[in-house]
Amino acid sequence: MSDAQVMNALVFERPAPDTSGTSVARVPVPVPGPGEVAIQVRYAGINFKDIMARRGDARYVPSWPFVPGVEVSGHVSAVGPDVTGWALGDPVVALTNAGGLAEVAVARAELVAPVPKDLPLSQAAAVPGAPTTAVLLVDEIARVRGGDALLVHSAAGAVGRSVAEVARQRGVKTLIGTVGAASRVAGAQEAGYDTVIVRGPDLAAEVRTKVDVVLDPQGTDCLEDDLAVLAPGGRIVLFGNAGGNPLNDVPTGRLFGGNASVGGFSLEALSINSPGVVVRAMTEAMNLMLRKDLTLPVTEVGGLSEAATAQQALATGTGEAKYVVRV
Repeated sequence: MSDAQVMNALVFERPAPDTSGTSVARVPVPVPGPGEVAIQVRYAGINFKDIMARRGDARYVPSWPFVPGVEVSGHVSAVGPDVTGWALGDPVVALTNAGGLAEVAVARAELVAPVPKDLPLSQAAAVPGAPTTAVLLVDEIARVRGGDALLVHSAAGAVGRSVAEVARQRGVKTLIGTVGAASRVAGAQEAGYDTVIVRGPDLAAEVRTKVDVVLDPQGTDCLEDDLAVLAPGGRIVLFGNAGGNPLNDVPTGRLFGGNASVGGFSLEALSINSPGVVVRAMTEAMNLMLRKDLTLPVTEVGGLSEAATAQQALATGTGEAKYVVRV
């Protein structure tokens, strides 16, 4: 295979709890099929989904070896059959769901959006994951309303920070965040949370108030606490399983008793079933960033060879908000 047909990519060779199975390898350059666009990647985002794939969580990796990476920015390098509206060289951002941590990535054309000329590609690469998730959670899934009291777990992470800013724009007055360690408190406070609590066995007592909405990426580990602090008619949205533990059954009797609801959110599933909704949220997130109403701090990582270290920082809870890899 010629050099023109191969590229560098970050590869997970096997399931692993750390970086031991991760390497930068030469792999075939992907070719866009019908309805797809190829992108010469300039920047690729690091996400906790990478960690869940790396450790082998069910349904995240179809086969090994695996190239992770759910979001990229760059320039259109090829278009598949029947794709219109894109020209070679167009600056774009895309939700790839996998394969983004590479020199070339392929995305469905309906999950690609133009990058506004005043938005740096390094910032744009962070958009399809955390900011888009925040917009969707606040506006579409939890339907947060002005005046709601909102509790967000993992408040110092990229999604937690983005949720805080989007929620403030929508008129939320009370923002309570939880973090996994005391070292994360300052980050959540910086993001704008009124109260920040280190998660522990007395979490519900420490919240000290009822909330209208809980956004929880911890799977069902915190569900009992979520229900305990939920106001009548309140809404819980589970949008991940950061802890990696088996999911517990939802106690439906508690839902009746509290007039409560529990829902789930998957960005990948929504992108498959309603790509237009996802692209609208991506566009809204970029507009918020242009207006400085969403200011997610981005840390650039210098190349694919350093991506594994950034992923491990997320895995151990020591990461700084949002990492993007300069490809």
